[in-house]
Amino acid sequence: MEINLRNRIAAMSVQYLQFSLDYLIDSYAKCGIHNIEFWAGEPHYYRMDYLTRFEAANRLKSIKARFTDNGIKVIMFTPETLNYPYSFSHPDQAVRNRTVEFFDMCCQDALELDCHRIFINTGCGLRDIKREESWKRVVDSLVRLCDVGKKYNIDFVLEQLQPYESNLVTTLAEMKQIIKDVGQQNLKICLDVVAMEVAGEQMKEWFEEFGKGIVHIHLADRNHQILGTGDYPIKAYLEYMNLVNFDGYISLEINDSIYWMDPHRSLYQSIGYLNNYFTQA
Repeated sequence: MEINLRNRIAAMSVQYLQFSLDYLIDSYAKCGIHNIEFWAGEPHYYRMDYLTRFEAANRLKSIKARFTDNGIKVIMFTPETLNYPYSFSHPDQAVRNRTVEFFDMCCQDALELDCHRIFINTGCGLRDIKREESWKRVVDSLVRLCDVGKKYNIDFVLEQLQPYESNLVTTLAEMKQIIKDVGQQNLKICLDVVAMEVAGEQMKEWFEEFGKGIVHIHLADRNHQILGTGDYPIKAYLEYMNLVNFDGYISLEINDSIYWMDPHRSLYQSIGYLNNYFTQA
């Protein structure tokens, strides 16, 4: 069955971190965005603000109702875990335990939003210790994490990062290795085109290696800029996704800090670029 890519467009909400949830929802409505990769961080929703899972669930039910009323579906739950206080690879077992425990709560949260996919990354191992030690710890943590996900019928979707963000998974080869080492069916892949370009790789290489293992794509122009304002071959990406009948979600990650003061414009212009592409195609 041929996939309509236009219906697979989503947007990550992290660029609204300096605006209210009301503003975010209104902006998505004006942009015509119906699929959200919901970034779970302040000021919109952060699990640790709630003492019990019941309080958290009530807040999420309220958020979901707002989304539903505005025709928005949560297609990915993305807790903020790239930096402090979470780490899958920290030498201290207590930190790793806290991180896995937090994701157990995230699984509960995702289900409240009728979402069965949670976005993750490896984070960065401490750069002044041997990378091999951090690698072993992150693999162990991800195995434990996937076991947690199985209880909830949750898939975890792992993206590669850029070298300034991580010393663990930044390339296709490293993604291949960690998928092999973790060896869990509910560990899927997000292809981030910015990290891909930084690594000097091509979309075709990733799909030839992983195929249907890629269930999510982060799309942006250079430096996570508005589509069409950089030099990335956005149209070629879309044409290739259409060629391979990609049936995951294409999530706009237009989150360079230069847009934080006006996130609506960054998404509106990017959606306009896509609408022009789909109309011409």
